[in-house]
Amino acid sequence: MGMSEFKINILHLYPDLLNLYGDKGNIECLKKRLIWRGIDVNIFCQTIENEKIDISDVDIIFVGGGTEKEQEMVCEKLRPSKFEIKEFVENGGTMIAVCGGYQFLGKYYQTEEKQIEGLGILDIYSEISADGKRMTGNAMVECDGISTKIVGFENHGGRMKIGNYKPLGKVIKGFGNDGESGYEGIWYKNLIGTYLHGPLFPKNPELCDAILLGALRHKYPHFTELPKLDDELETIANTYVSENY
Repeated sequence: MGMSEFKINILHLYPDLLNLYGDKGNIECLKKRLIWRGIDVNIFCQTIENEKIDISDVDIIFVGGGTEKEQEMVCEKLRPSKFEIKEFVENGGTMIAVCGGYQFLGKYYQTEEKQIEGLGILDIYSEISADGKRMTGNAMVECDGISTKIVGFENHGGRMKIGNYKPLGKVIKGFGNDGESGYEGIWYKNLIGTYLHGPLFPKNPELCDAILLGALRHKYPHFTELPKLDDELETIANTYVSENY
């Protein structure tokens, strides 16, 4: 079976609202790294005007970050679909949630004004500190199975508590989930939640490929490995950022 026989469908949730710091660049990176290998890819965008989402033929769900107002709007829009999304995740579907999208996957998340019920996809929650201080700046994370350092930018008031879930990685520089635990993000089955913006994937192609590989193996159990790409420029950029943070 050649690479052209494989196809991945990606659902981009609410790019009209959730696109802080160029998060939609992650979609372009996912798309290009599939196309460069000859793998067919379809991108579907769900905007705020659309009705209930349809994930029946979706392989990857991506949701970015936004302001607190935008997070709340999207969370309410997704609430009727929360059971379908949870089933998607529990059955091994691939989901990437950045910052605000990461927060509303939990039981609840706290803003300066109120506590908002999340979608309950994961048994996690996010609160703010008593002083309301935000955690902002460049971040670097060490992740099992990824040979390069994961680099990105974080700007969040929430302190994410992930309980016994596996984190995305160990914080080398920055704050991570809560500024205390020493860990950033969450990696549960084929779901990744993270506070890292950037966009994240162009800076970290190895992480992007790990996510794509998980999606392909879930859809095609006989799928083995992704063909290698020439990532010389990406590696130089990642190394430069890692050494200068």
